[in-house]
Amino acid sequence: MSIRLPFSPLKIRREDALAYHEQGQPGKIEVVPTKVLSSQLDLALAYSPGVAEPCKEIADNPENAYRYTAKGNLVAVISNGTAVLGLGNIGPHASKPVMEGKGVLFKKFAGIDVFDIEIDCADPQEFIRIVKSLEPTFGGINLEDIKAPECFVIEQELRRQMNIPVMHDDQHGTAIISSAALLNALEVVKKDIGDIRIVVNGAGAAAMACVKLYVELGVRRENIVMNDIAGILHVDREDLDDIRREYATTRPVRDLKEALKDADMFLGLSVGNVLTAEHLALMAPDPIIFALANPEPEISYQAAIAARPDAIMATGRSDNPNQVNNVLGFPYIFRGALDVRATEINEDMKLAAVRALAELAKEPVPESVNKAYNDQALIFGRNYLIPKPLDPRLITAISPAVARAAMDSGMARLHITDWEAYHQQLEKRVGINQKLMSPIIAQARRHPKRVVFAEADTYKILKAAQILIDEHIAIPILLGNRRKIEKILADNYIELDACEIIDVAEVPDEKIEHYAQILYQKRQRKGMTLYDARRIMLERNHYGAMMVHEGEADALISGLTKEYARIIRPALQVIGVEPGVNRVAGMYVITNAKGESYFLADTTVNVNPTADELVDIIGMTARKVRFFGVEPRMAVVTYSNFGSVPGEQPDKAIEAVRKAKQKYPGLIIDGELQANVAVDTQLLQENYPFSELAESGANTLIFTDLNSGNISYKLLQEVGGNEAIGPILIGMRKPVHVLQLGSSIREIVNVVAIAVVEAQ
Repeated sequence: MSIRLPFSPLKIRREDALAYHEQGQPGKIEVVPTKVLSSQLDLALAYSPGVAEPCKEIADNPENAYRYTAKGNLVAVISNGTAVLGLGNIGPHASKPVMEGKGVLFKKFAGIDVFDIEIDCADPQEFIRIVKSLEPTFGGINLEDIKAPECFVIEQELRRQMNIPVMHDDQHGTAIISSAALLNALEVVKKDIGDIRIVVNGAGAAAMACVKLYVELGVRRENIVMNDIAGILHVDREDLDDIRREYATTRPVRDLKEALKDADMFLGLSVGNVLTAEHLALMAPDPIIFALANPEPEISYQAAIAARPDAIMATGRSDNPNQVNNVLGFPYIFRGALDVRATEINEDMKLAAVRALAELAKEPVPESVNKAYNDQALIFGRNYLIPKPLDPRLITAISPAVARAAMDSGMARLHITDWEAYHQQLEKRVGINQKLMSPIIAQARRHPKRVVFAEADTYKILKAAQILIDEHIAIPILLGNRRKIEKILADNYIELDACEIIDVAEVPDEKIEHYAQILYQKRQRKGMTLYDARRIMLERNHYGAMMVHEGEADALISGLTKEYARIIRPALQVIGVEPGVNRVAGMYVITNAKGESYFLADTTVNVNPTADELVDIIGMTARKVRFFGVEPRMAVVTYSNFGSVPGEQPDKAIEAVRKAKQKYPGLIIDGELQANVAVDTQLLQENYPFSELAESGANTLIFTDLNSGNISYKLLQEVGGNEAIGPILIGMRKPVHVLQLGSSIREIVNVVAIAVVEAQ
């Protein structure tokens, strides 16, 4: 009987966090050349003397820096470390991991390159001078973690002095996202923005930016009451700076409790657990509660809804509805600003982002997003006011809106005329890889399944099991030598106390006999005796497969230390293939440095499939590609292009394509093709414009034999600088995945997440 783990909020261990930042190449970012540097000519063009030509062009016209350098896609993330979230004034050196992390988010979500710059300067005027001097290098400036009130002066002056976009995300990110949520919340409760009364707890940078933007949207200034650590911001207070005094109230309220009487909205940007059920009882009907303190909101979602079932609630947490997360805004706002070479990010551009976010939440949600969030239909309403961070449409909704606003308000130096082409360009900048594992892992976390590891007495499996528990992805069952497992756990400080450990040597005889009888019934007409079945059931891969067959586990993972065939054979004997399938196949997903992902099959199972067997593999692969939320564009690849070189493999490919088109009408597939031609649209359009793949190229490659498929994926993985997901076994009746020898811990976690979603 497996144990359901008591999942708790995501646990980050100090050792894991430090190892993540230190392992391999320290830090999280690197600079990668975008041009070929393989010959003397390349080096001469890249530096001296060739570099002189673009230098002269830029000297004649500084705008040419956008043509000949990376300036147009380069943002500086700049901080002095005086107000790092949750850590306070830790200084510039200690803030660097945060700034690198921000750079990673820019790249992941919007394809924007980043240099992080930590400045050892607390004087606002000197800080302004330093940042202003960096203008020739960058297309935009993202200010980060600078304390108030200095941050207001710094951003204001830099916006005035610089001709590139400058935004302090701590201020405006939360303001933009919460404004979109507010607009939609008001629509749900049918209240007018000009009539609502708002109470704000906190008066830092984010809070001041929020109230400023709310006023831009129509909230009346006199309807806002703000509260900070010293009390209500009242006109009688003598300690208020000019920025806070602008929002000081004249109302005779002395504390938060009095301010909340008949209020329509509470905005919290302060500390956790300062709001009570008693406070909420004072608010107007259908109160809007944005408790955005992190990691603990001003009041928990559960407590707020229990106290006021009529409330609309938002927090900064991913495990609650309506997460206000800055990543919904800043990557796409800068993307739109950069793409029209905006001179600043003005109020019109921020408001355009607000409205684009609000409108996107009202559109039908893609199935991939629904699957990522518990496979439930997300529909605009109280529990879905703003899009989810994993929604792939964010970049194509927000960036064009920001770009248009920049053009309309006179901030743009470059005007977009072909918006459809721009839409396609945005999709290519990010690549489909952002749609692959993130939604899969999110969906797995919604309903973790029991995964049995047949090689649990290895460090990598046990460390992966800890991550799976910490990330709420799966419920590991550890199959292996108990003493060895316990020693590895103790030696490496791995916490798996709640995991079930099964040592086959300790399993009662009656259990082994029960499993053996089942296996014997399955294999008695294939040469297996009962004696053989009893002996085999003491082997872990057979035992783990039988656990899955009998419903005592939901998926089996093995293969880290043994050859592929020795793992797959027990799974086929015990679990078998899915109905209507005659064979299984193996698939890998390869993602390159550009963020382009390709699906490769068969890479692990079938040695030399016939044309009919290839048709089966094509069908299984197409279904699995769609599992990742991607529509397959398939090429059957060999050494020939459309009959250019005759041979057994090209002939087989031609026959397989013909039959696949008959069996799977509507499937985009062509071949035979050489692999490089299949993925190169220019080559296809120039030489084979008749091909179904000519417009977009192939994203799925089917190999005609195991030799070419296996060699290809291993070379791409090892020498191409690519990331791999897999191997993914397709065609099994229940989820079984056979790891590659030496798989990394993250690769194991990814494969388990896929298995969990399959089991769901």
